[in-house]
Amino acid sequence: MKVNVLTGGPLACVPQTIFEQKDERWCGVDYGAIELINHGIDPLLAIGDFDTATAAERLQVEEHSYQFVYRPLKDDITDTELALRYLFAHYPIDQLNLYGATGARMDQLLANLFFILKPEYREQVERITIIDRWNEIRFFKPGCHQLKRNPQMKYLAFIPLTAVDGLVLPDEKYQLQRTDFDFPVALSSNEFVGEKATFSFERGILMTVQSCD
Repeated sequence: MKVNVLTGGPLACVPQTIFEQKDERWCGVDYGAIELINHGIDPLLAIGDFDTATAAERLQVEEHSYQFVYRPLKDDITDTELALRYLFAHYPIDQLNLYGATGARMDQLLANLFFILKPEYREQVERITIIDRWNEIRFFKPGCHQLKRNPQMKYLAFIPLTAVDGLVLPDEKYQLQRTDFDFPVALSSNEFVGEKATFSFERGILMTVQSCD
């Protein structure tokens, strides 16, 4: 199943067309749940500490959500990661689109990118896509992969998040022969030649970003 997740990040960074997807399954994280309800979407799951919500708003979320998980106490993970941990544990998810995870606070952006490196998400990394108005971010384990071009995006970046061995870019605008990277680096401003781009690598975790100005 596919689940869309809206966090409490700035709505200015979120594609406004997401609120037209009323028939899809949604999870609202913290204030993201309130935004979903305000746009006529009753979330499958609402989860978080709701520390920026009023008591009336929290009650509204509880009444309009199929499942409500209130976590008032802080611990070692963010509300977003709590939501993903809960969703993967309780639902048969094969695709998770995460909205509201970029923009504003840099520490929250980094938290939303780096959690993917935790061992508990090893099996889920390729099911997660982070989407905002300018970027579509995906994560990959070793192997041979093919990306489909998003027609709204111009640029394509390959970003090793760990040491990566044997990265090959055979059919992009700027090709790369087998190359090892010992540390994270951003291979930015590449582009698709056709409608698909192939790449492969042998070790590590790789992030791809399709983006536009």
